[in-house]
Amino acid sequence: MGVRTWIEGWPVYRQLTGTDPLGRGAAAQSPRSRDLSARTGSADSMARSVCPYCAVGCGQRIFVKDGEVVQIEGDPDSPISRGRLCPKGSASKSLVTSDRRVRGVLYRRPFGTDWEELDLDTAMGMIADRVVAARAATWEDADEEGRPLNRTLGIASLGGATLDNEENYLIKKLFTALGALQIENQARI
Repeated sequence: MGVRTWIEGWPVYRQLTGTDPLGRGAAAQSPRSRDLSARTGSADSMARSVCPYCAVGCGQRIFVKDGEVVQIEGDPDSPISRGRLCPKGSASKSLVTSDRRVRGVLYRRPFGTDWEELDLDTAMGMIADRVVAARAATWEDADEEGRPLNRTLGIASLGGATLDNEENYLIKKLFTALGALQIENQARI
């Protein structure tokens, strides 16, 4: 690299000799940064979603290229977050694309030390059997004075705040139909 090439590549030289005397635009840009482009520019599609981490419900824009998530960023059209995300929300892409993400049902037997993978149908059957057994074992038809109770104190629900209103409504209906009284949501705690 010659001296002239080095001097012309120097930002102060570009600033003083170019059209950007204050050094706020092209003069401050290196050739490497001039060649960079946003990951979102080459995306095939963009979907809107909500951050999965807390009860705030910040809007996210998810950019997809060739069926893979390439970028997740704040949604400027969201009235809640106006395009901003906290550090956890900004790291949502790693939640979706990490090679360490658990993609199957893991089960550890009582007093076991190792996890084993189960298929979804087996896991759902185990959960249903346990819900039915807990309800049957703790069901209360009436109190000591004969007043009807029709409840169970053996089942409780703590819902996630990242679910939408419709999902929370259905969860509330399900647990109420089961006779549960302790139905709570993360957003209220």
